[in-house]
Amino acid sequence: MQFQTYSREWSEHYSEKAYALRDPMIAWGFSTNGTVRWSALPVPDTFGILDDAASFGMKYGVAFSIGPISSRTIGGVTRGDREFTDSEIDEISKIIRQLHDITEPPDSLTKAQIEALRCIAQGDRHAAAAAKLGITESAFKARLISARERLMARTTAEALQRAKEYRLL
Repeated sequence: MQFQTYSREWSEHYSEKAYALRDPMIAWGFSTNGTVRWSALPVPDTFGILDDAASFGMKYGVAFSIGPISSRTIGGVTRGDREFTDSEIDEISKIIRQLHDITEPPDSLTKAQIEALRCIAQGDRHAAAAAKLGITESAFKARLISARERLMARTTAEALQRAKEYRLL
């Protein structure tokens, strides 16, 4: 998942320059768990991304990296007026940890949830899938709803996609 709240101008510039492939914060985040101020970053900024960010008003920043490499959350915050204080970094770190925890993919789905998603993936309509599984249509819909909730998906199609991405199907 990706959530971004940087300015539209910076986001477009960052995408146009393909900075994600070269960003020292991302490189650092994949190699380390913890926090680091941009000013103390141990990874070289070969492409001048931090200087470029400063020209967009983002002079000071902190990178956060949380979780195992198989499910890593990398976050960043910036400001233009001063370095972040240690207490601000601690507070932001708690928020990023919470976001990581609530977006962590599930380890598994129940057998019932998997059966329901597989029926939909095979093209079955709700009534046909329910009949195939020997349950009522409302019970089938309840299984789909619980699968969507567990996968944090808004739609069944999104739940199917996430289940496949997480290798749960």
